[in-house]
Amino acid sequence: MNTSSSKLDSTQIGIIVLTAATAAIHFFVAYIFPSMRTLFILNGLGYLALLTAYFLPQLRNARNLVRWALIAFTAITIVGYFVVNGVKMDPLGLITKLIEVVLIFLLWKDGRK
Repeated sequence: MNTSSSKLDSTQIGIIVLTAATAAIHFFVAYIFPSMRTLFILNGLGYLALLTAYFLPQLRNARNLVRWALIAFTAITIVGYFVVNGVKMDPLGLITKLIEVVLIFLLWKDGRK
């Protein structure tokens, strides 16, 4: 996060939007697949918790650690998708994985500032 100003830049807004989107998708999918409902709900909550921690002013000193945790969480989510589904991709899965890849890129970019 930009330490000289409290305003969010376009990269940070992108991180917020993409993280919220992938969390929302996981909550939605939780009701499509009741057998995996708990896993999808926990995944969505994990995204929201890490997003909150990333921008929480009280955790400013841990922001780099939280950023890496969110990158790792997102990467594990991507890998988990392929472990469960194999290489076949449905349209919602494809959209979600694209969101997650772009999220990782934006987190990496934000960390380079």
